Amino acid sequence: MKKLALTLISIAFLAFGAVSLSAAHHKMDKATPETVIHVVTVSWKADATEDQIKAALDGVVALAHDYDGIERVWTKTLKAQGNRSHAFVMEFKNEQALKDYAGSDAQKKWYKTYYVAREGSTTFDITN
Repeated sequence: MKKLALTLISIAFLAFGAVSLSAAHHKMDKATPETVIHVVTVSWKADATEDQIKAALDGVVALAHDYDGIERVWTKTLKAQGNRSHAFVMEFKNEQALKDYAGSDAQKKWYKTYYVAREGSTTFDITN
């Protein structure tokens, strides 16, 4: 009787674990993540130097280390259309991380380098 009870309890735990894993899998569907993609297209000032542009883009990479809410960044533009010559992308953990980033110390620090070279930019924030 004791053995049967332990077997039934074990089966219940295994079933619960399988259901939990299945639910987690569906929530974490890689096709529709809950992160926020922050896409920025940039045009640089006419007198911006290559070093200033590099410092601004290197600053995007530094942001991923300085601000915990940023998961990944992309800074290498392979193709650009229109009047923008560069783009970069920041992937935030979620919408709240993006909201908290606005006005953060990390953003203010980076802006000191970015605004030296930036003429204009367009931003898109995208999530599911």
